[in-house]
Amino acid sequence: MTERTESDAGTGRKRENARSFGRAASAYFDSDVHRRGDGDDLQTLAEWCTGADRALDVATGAGHTAGALADGGVPEVVAADIAPEMVATATREYRVSGVVADAERLPFADDAFDALTCRIAAHHFPDPEAFASEVARVLEPGGVLAFEDNVAPEDDDLAAFLDGVERIRDPTHVSLYSESRWRERFESVGLSVAESAVTKMRLEYGPWVERTDVPAADRAELERRFRNAPDAARDLYEIELDGDDVRAFSNRKVLLRAVA
Repeated sequence: MTERTESDAGTGRKRENARSFGRAASAYFDSDVHRRGDGDDLQTLAEWCTGADRALDVATGAGHTAGALADGGVPEVVAADIAPEMVATATREYRVSGVVADAERLPFADDAFDALTCRIAAHHFPDPEAFASEVARVLEPGGVLAFEDNVAPEDDDLAAFLDGVERIRDPTHVSLYSESRWRERFESVGLSVAESAVTKMRLEYGPWVERTDVPAADRAELERRFRNAPDAARDLYEIELDGDDVRAFSNRKVLLRAVA
């Protein structure tokens, strides 16, 4: 029997992730969370890339960030995603080109872009260090990284609560990281973090679980965890209950700008 390596497992997981996201392409395009964000996060990422000539949007999803870059005046925008259906959606809906690509093995030359974005995606990456290295490689000197992702609090127990519900809700979820961990990761590959901030986004529970088509048994477990959340988690994530029904909660995100 041939021993299965960690690399084989990672490749298999990525293939399954690509299939899962491909099936959800329409839902992600229609999602208010991804289309409009918290009101200004998408605008902030696009503004950080003002003046760029060639930008890459990694893990583009349905292409909302790539579209914002193009609308913001970037002449050439490449939307990259591991799911072909996501790339097809992005290129159909926005004035961008598209490439099917793994965020941890980008098929581009060194110094190919002067701006790179990645929005609400990195918690799906099995090897975030490889992603950070690829960002540094494909950005030209002076190029800008505009990054956003769901972020873990520094408290391990509070981070574990959110990671737990995210994995039940979406099996493609790998892990959340703190703001400090992302700063360390990017600085370790030679990027200079110019600014970062943690923001909150209010999520309606129903659309949140429907977007990933959560099975009934898993939905019941999610609801149980939210109802029985420790007081600290209930306060931090602003969990709203109506009797036994979960109505909404708040998710935390980090926005980070770094320079190559």
